[in-house]
Amino acid sequence: MLTELSIQDFAIINKISITFHDGLTVLTGETGAGKSIIIDAVQLLAGGRGSVEFVRYGTKKADIEGLFTIDDKSHAIYEIGRQYGIEIQDEQIVLRRTITANGKSICRVNSKLVTLAILREFGKALIDIHSQHETQSLMDPDNHIDLLDQYNAAQIGRAKEEYIRLYEELSNLKTRYRKLSENEQETAQRLDLLEFQMTELASADLEPNEDQRLEEERSSLANYERIYAALQIAYNALYGDQKGLEWVTTAQTALQDNGRYDTFIAGKAEEIGNYFFGLEELTHDLGNYLESMQYDPERLNEIEARLSEINRLKKKYGSSVDEILEYMAKIEEEMEEIKNKDSHLSKLEKQINEKAKDAYLEAEELHALRLKAANALTKEIHDELKGLYLDKAAFSVSFEHENMDQYIRSDEYHAINLHQKGYDQVKFMISTNPGEPLKELSKVASGGELSRIMLALKKIFARNQGVTSVIFDEVDTGVSGRVAQAIAEKIHHISKESQVLCITHLPQVAAMADTHKLIEKQTQNDRTHTMVSELSIDYQINELARMITGTKLTDTAVEHAREMLEMAVNYKSKKKHNMKDKARK
Repeated sequence: MLTELSIQDFAIINKISITFHDGLTVLTGETGAGKSIIIDAVQLLAGGRGSVEFVRYGTKKADIEGLFTIDDKSHAIYEIGRQYGIEIQDEQIVLRRTITANGKSICRVNSKLVTLAILREFGKALIDIHSQHETQSLMDPDNHIDLLDQYNAAQIGRAKEEYIRLYEELSNLKTRYRKLSENEQETAQRLDLLEFQMTELASADLEPNEDQRLEEERSSLANYERIYAALQIAYNALYGDQKGLEWVTTAQTALQDNGRYDTFIAGKAEEIGNYFFGLEELTHDLGNYLESMQYDPERLNEIEARLSEINRLKKKYGSSVDEILEYMAKIEEEMEEIKNKDSHLSKLEKQINEKAKDAYLEAEELHALRLKAANALTKEIHDELKGLYLDKAAFSVSFEHENMDQYIRSDEYHAINLHQKGYDQVKFMISTNPGEPLKELSKVASGGELSRIMLALKKIFARNQGVTSVIFDEVDTGVSGRVAQAIAEKIHHISKESQVLCITHLPQVAAMADTHKLIEKQTQNDRTHTMVSELSIDYQINELARMITGTKLTDTAVEHAREMLEMAVNYKSKKKHNMKDKARK
């Protein structure tokens, strides 16, 4: 969850630090106080698009820093961290975003500089922001198939993994088929190029690891004098009168002659004898190597010329001789395919048909699992919508597919177009009034209805998306009365799965908060500042009363606010006991 948020010189915020807790945190305040600015800051922290307009007037940069605590070791954020070499210690991760006055954006994760794209990956795994002002992932039909797959990830995930493997193999075969079946002129030109390259490479007569061996030999020849001098000094220090080996012999003899008097001396005499034989062998090797050394300037010139030729080929065909040899094998195979084009096309066509059959059957399995998941999801969403007083609403998961109109179609397995996720095209459809046809989510007209539909979907998918913090920015707009109370209860339910931060103008939602923070705007030294304070019970009651009346506090409003808060406490306590009873059963 988001534990700490620090914001400095961001819009009208001078400097604030906010501590967040588990459960539901509600942010309230007058319009324009800066509530949405705080959410904008979190959105930037999650990799959102930045702008110099966010930098507070008269300052050089805006800084946003968030501390997240992730106690679930299986959370996706740990794998993302390993992927980018970012260590997550003590179950904590810090995201930081700096936007300078000249438009530069600097991103860090646990103090390590990262690109905006990488920061966005971390942000997506940690934060889900739901706002009435932006197109949400839940509204985008392109995301619906992934949401459906997440709903039954245990079964669909395994089938999807196998399908993707088959689909990628099929795609590779189709790419080879396409390239090989290009027009005759392009094929002839390609063959000419490959033959030229093969002639050039074959004439070089390269050997595996040749470049490494030549570089080692060149280094030895180029530093001949140093190597020879070092060997001579070492050899002379060990061999000869009054040299190393002779002194070791003296030490060994002294210990051996007196070993019968002391077991320690006897043991060390034997040990030093072993060292002596080792040194003697080493000295012999040094002497032999010295005698074998010869300086050959012609050989050095040959090596330089050969390495120059190899380096020229590296610029064209690979970074090492081994890579060049691998490239030779590939073009030899491609040349053979082109020269025997018809037989290879026939072979590829057969392979494509077989692979397409396997991929199609796996896509069928995926489709069956998705249909099963769609039925369960539809039932659960209807239950959620009933709790939000949309009991007349109808939800459905629409499945479509495209017919194949390109590549080879030699059997029925090519009749349906396969894509990266199978052959399904999934859309979430909704009808909020009896007799009205089902429409795409994005075409639901009423703001109040849309808020409830999105909240129902969010409650179901929040537990599958794995995000640690769900943020609602005025998603309760356009509702009141019993619907407002239902939305408050639904948001409370979501906060049992993930930490929830919620900006609201509804007292029903605010009363349900585990933590209530008030956002206020103050003026000091002719500058506007945003202030954040956590409310005690008494101040929370006054804030609820203000939200009820919208003007000055009255005794009636205060009493109503107190009752509303008591009802919320009783509701949460009752739900908590029910959950404990279910757990015991």
